[in-house]
Amino acid sequence: MFVRRTRGWSVVLGLLALLGLLAFTILLDLMVLSQILRKFFSFSAFAILILFHREIQRILATIGSFSSIYSVREQRENLETIVQTADRLSDVKIGALIAIEQSIDLDELVESGVTVNCEATAEMLETIFFPNNAIHDGGVIIRGDQIASAACIFPLTRREDLNKSLGTRHRAAIGLSEESDAVVVAVSEENGMISYAHKGQLIRGISADELRSFLTSILFSDPKPKKSFWARLGRRKGKAKAQLPSLSATKL
Repeated sequence: MFVRRTRGWSVVLGLLALLGLLAFTILLDLMVLSQILRKFFSFSAFAILILFHREIQRILATIGSFSSIYSVREQRENLETIVQTADRLSDVKIGALIAIEQSIDLDELVESGVTVNCEATAEMLETIFFPNNAIHDGGVIIRGDQIASAACIFPLTRREDLNKSLGTRHRAAIGLSEESDAVVVAVSEENGMISYAHKGQLIRGISADELRSFLTSILFSDPKPKKSFWARLGRRKGKAKAQLPSLSATKL
């Protein structure tokens, strides 16, 4: 789950294929090829540490954060921090770009960036985006209740059907939301307009209350329960039986 949908996923698939090949050579008693693969895997531990250092860091960070899982109340406080920051910066027309990370690791999608790893507060976010700050350019990544990094360069959208008036900040918001499930909040420095991008769609000119409502619907939505195969099969049979009388009536 920590490697899937990252650049390391293809490497994992390659290693699994080699493991399958090794099992095949052992089964067919291909000694030479089997010995080569065994030696390869004996030296692959160092390569794995190098190739998956970010994923390993993520796993260790997740394990270390088990004791600090924040409650729903703290999550709502974090949401309110983002809304409050956008509202304040909008009033003074200071540009901002805030990405709220969800299930997809944003470190794999952004370039550069300065590691921050501090508690997300409105005061800290306002300080980061203050024009005279050295790291005010670029975007901020919010991970849980932490500001993970700042001054990040988000991928720009390549869509050609967008309004020509959209600047780099909003195109970056759309671009990141196209490649991940993150919610990206943008504040225009020209007119103070608050916008958000999600799943490649940009909604502009919203109020703080509308932003709060949307973030609540996304971050606190209950996932739909998955139905078993037998439940789905029974439902299909029920639909088929319900359609039989209508079919016979049609024939009559």
